[in-house]
Amino acid sequence: MAIFARKYKSYITLKNLITRALTGAIFVIVLLFGICYHPYSFLITFCLVTGLAIWEFSSLFHSGHQSIPQRILQVIMGIYLFTATFLYTQNMYDKEIFLPYLLFILWIFISELYLKEPDPVGNCGKIILAQLYCAGSFSLLNFFYAESFQISPQQSIPIYIISLFIFIWCNDTGAYLVGSNFGKHRLFERISPLKSWEGFWGGLIFVLIISQIFALYIPIITPLQWAGLALTIVLFGTWGDLAESLLKRSLGLKDSGHILPGHGGILDRFDSVILAIPACYIYIELFISIRN
Repeated sequence: MAIFARKYKSYITLKNLITRALTGAIFVIVLLFGICYHPYSFLITFCLVTGLAIWEFSSLFHSGHQSIPQRILQVIMGIYLFTATFLYTQNMYDKEIFLPYLLFILWIFISELYLKEPDPVGNCGKIILAQLYCAGSFSLLNFFYAESFQISPQQSIPIYIISLFIFIWCNDTGAYLVGSNFGKHRLFERISPLKSWEGFWGGLIFVLIISQIFALYIPIITPLQWAGLALTIVLFGTWGDLAESLLKRSLGLKDSGHILPGHGGILDRFDSVILAIPACYIYIELFISIRN
């Protein structure tokens, strides 16, 4: 019986590993295709990601107390913000395109006057947080999506966005390999007991090496600027991972959803990216755009 139990456990572990690897491969292919193929494929891809992230966030924090139409409206307006930002950064519309979204923000507060909910402040806070955390962060991608093309008019790939995701994935890989084999000192045991300082430094070193390969073959910025971008992504990506773990731990959850077999939800897959995006934007504006 014990032998059978061990074999069954090994089978389940292998099955989960295969499922996770297959889902991850499909995810990477779809995401890179959406980013690189065409500006409108980029728009469609991240409208979908933004909408799913807001729906998932609302499902987690409202626990059935919010009506389906309210959630749909939040998803629609989050997608609207991303689309409006895309059109604005592509010089297709002026800043007036953001006015409907500003009306939505006003509606969030005014609607609480009539809903008669027991916690209006909490309701407003959760909706604003969902918009800021999901739609706000992803919408910033549009600014350095446009920035990538401004560096070289012939540039066909938004290299800053590609580097953002590649550095995040390389950091996750390096941190896992080093941490699982050599991790002894906990990075943030209160929130994420499995993360270690050894894993953090292993991931960082791996990404810094990758950044110099980028500098060698894609010399649109200096090696030092590439290294700074890599450091920014690793640091804020790690904080992003921990921040989402804190949110889930406060709700007593392991995963934010189940849409991605073996990986959990959309927020689980983009947790590092969500905080890395605004940090990247700030870095590019301060240390790359001005100097160029």
